[in-house]
Amino acid sequence: MVTGIVLKAYPVGEYDRGVMLLTRERGRISAFARGARKPGSRLAAASNPFSFGRFRLYEGKSSYTVVEADIQRFFEELRTDYVGACYGLYFAEVAEWYTRENNDEREMLKLLYQSLRALCAASLPNPLVRCVFECRAITVNGEFPGVPADERLEESTVYALQYIAESPIEKLYTFTVTDKVLEELKTVSSRYMKQFVGHNFKSLEVLQTLC
Repeated sequence: MVTGIVLKAYPVGEYDRGVMLLTRERGRISAFARGARKPGSRLAAASNPFSFGRFRLYEGKSSYTVVEADIQRFFEELRTDYVGACYGLYFAEVAEWYTRENNDEREMLKLLYQSLRALCAASLPNPLVRCVFECRAITVNGEFPGVPADERLEESTVYALQYIAESPIEKLYTFTVTDKVLEELKTVSSRYMKQFVGHNFKSLEVLQTLC
């Protein structure tokens, strides 16, 4: 039994579905959900992206199979919010890129979960959630360099960057910023993603056509 979240799902054969899971116990793993695409399958909803909960797995010689799932949160809000879902899929793709099987990925799992919750909060603008997620993901990977010394930033921007890097993940999304500070955060996070990640995410390309 593992606790985790579905990063992505894809069809396999006529009725099955493959899933990528980010788990607390085994890091990022791939598994098959047999019959998940059949009408009425008990694994249909549980094998959709963003589903968070407990998954009972059967470990075969070369792959895992999802036997049953107890989903605690489906993030239904993102299923009816196309733009929010695109942000969520981008976050999931970043998490997939950063994580590995059998690594301790608990911090990234917490970050992804809290970021999806933030996307569902009407009081938080999605671009701010993205900035926070990107900067903290880099921090989780041990690469966040802190406040850039070569840029003149608002004092509130400096404080926000320090807070993002140092606060408990559960308290990350407890602030809002002015439009000017948000623009500065977007500049910094974009710069750091290019510098420390340097990967072209397909979901980000879709997101950029919408925002």
